[in-house]
Amino acid sequence: NPHCHGENMQTPHRRTPLHHRGPFNSSPSTPVVCRYIGALGARVICDNIPGLVNKQRQLCQRHPDLMQSIGEGAKEWIKECQHQFRHHRWNCSTLDRDHTVFGRVMLRSERRFVYAISSAGVVYAITRACSQGELKICNCDGQKRGRASDDRGNFDWGGCSDNINYGTKFAKAFVDARERMVKDARALMNLHNNRCGRMAVKRFMKLECKCHGVSGSCSLRTCWLAMSDFRRTGDYLRKKYNTAIEVTMNQDGTGFMVADKDFKGSTKNELVYVENSPDYCLTERSAGSLGTAGRVCNKSSRGTDGCEVMCCGRGYDTTRVKRVTKCECKFKWCCAVECNHCEDLVDVHTCKPHKRPDWLDIT
Repeated sequence: NPHCHGENMQTPHRRTPLHHRGPFNSSPSTPVVCRYIGALGARVICDNIPGLVNKQRQLCQRHPDLMQSIGEGAKEWIKECQHQFRHHRWNCSTLDRDHTVFGRVMLRSERRFVYAISSAGVVYAITRACSQGELKICNCDGQKRGRASDDRGNFDWGGCSDNINYGTKFAKAFVDARERMVKDARALMNLHNNRCGRMAVKRFMKLECKCHGVSGSCSLRTCWLAMSDFRRTGDYLRKKYNTAIEVTMNQDGTGFMVADKDFKGSTKNELVYVENSPDYCLTERSAGSLGTAGRVCNKSSRGTDGCEVMCCGRGYDTTRVKRVTKCECKFKWCCAVECNHCEDLVDVHTCKPHKRPDWLDIT
């Protein structure tokens, strides 16, 4: 409708100062038909996003602009997941082959990490979109005002603090909706790990400041809270994955208890799991495993990326390939670096496929 794109429709501005921010509501003179088309479009869009439960669909219809941010968050957490597990048999590769909002969370594929990092990704994406003025429902965090202090002295709150509280609140409502439909050990585990993911983003909020004063001295500072790079959250959750705690559901079905009776600590900030992971050596779609056939491995490593571990003892093939790299680089005044291109031959090792049983060849 051409009448829906005139001067009456306001466009959010990116990174405008906090005191200039306001809700991005449509002008009163915006035609009613435009709002009707918007509502109808949101319903159609949300009804066609696969994998949403009713509660998520309702949130989508009320806040359709948030779904783009959630989609961006999905790309971000899948990318981070693949980075964290790049040297392991399971490397998150199954997750980006699906077209749902989150990528399909496979039935058994490292749930303890996947649920935490995906929940963190939604918090991160929503919070960022709020602060950049991309959403109608939220903007910067206006709660922090007045004077405060840190180890460098006093400062004034100002600027554009990331609205982590809104990001956390919406992520909890949206991501947890699926798990709240079921009352079993797995749902309780997922809700717990979702919370750990949300808290991980909050843990790495950092103070950023701008200095004022004579000659740029920091006698006066204006500061705000900002999220750290998502990699810090990924690194933290990866360490928590390594020390995850096995749990079982208690008898009344309202919570879980640690499987190890000698465990004395708290599970509050730890990732938990209810079943062991498969070995991921073979293709098993129900477990989210593509197998390791054809995966590149490191012949000289004794770690998880080494050929012995990665290939599950099946052995590996070696192919000699040509590699082109920059070499003999020189600094040229002023101001450039010039390099030659050098070719060399390198050996690439890839895992052998699983050997089929003889009876399969006969049949």
